[in-house]
Amino acid sequence: MHVTPRPPATQQEAMWAMDRLIATHLVGQQEMAQLMGLNVTDVTCFGFVIAAGEDLLTAGELAERVHVTTGAMTGVLNRLERAGFITRRPDPADRRRVRVAAEPDAVALATRLYEPYYARLAELFADYSPEELAVLNDWFTRATALAEGFREERRREG
Repeated sequence: MHVTPRPPATQQEAMWAMDRLIATHLVGQQEMAQLMGLNVTDVTCFGFVIAAGEDLLTAGELAERVHVTTGAMTGVLNRLERAGFITRRPDPADRRRVRVAAEPDAVALATRLYEPYYARLAELFADYSPEELAVLNDWFTRATALAEGFREERRREG
């Protein structure tokens, strides 16, 4: 493993770099959604369904993860089902609930579209030492929790 020397950075420079990354990802996610014939919210939900794997999420769990109402989630699931991305299965423990499963062909499409990008990210991460990866992972995890907490506060306020 070859670790590239890191140039010094200020907190302001790091925040600006983060803002550029987020903006680039938002635009990229919109482009991916268009390629998949979906909107960004639907692609985001589908990503959670894929990530859950065999642990099928209920519609309510998915709504909670994406921070939308259960009514809005019904619309998302209707669109994903019509587009052939998911199927709804009755929950064996509670027939009133449904669980959401990803359709294999849709997973293959998402993989085909996203895999080249994730391969490049893997190459980028390979340039970091285990200690640096631990810092990055810690930062991503803590920044995600901070963002989720801030969003929750904003929702409660108004």
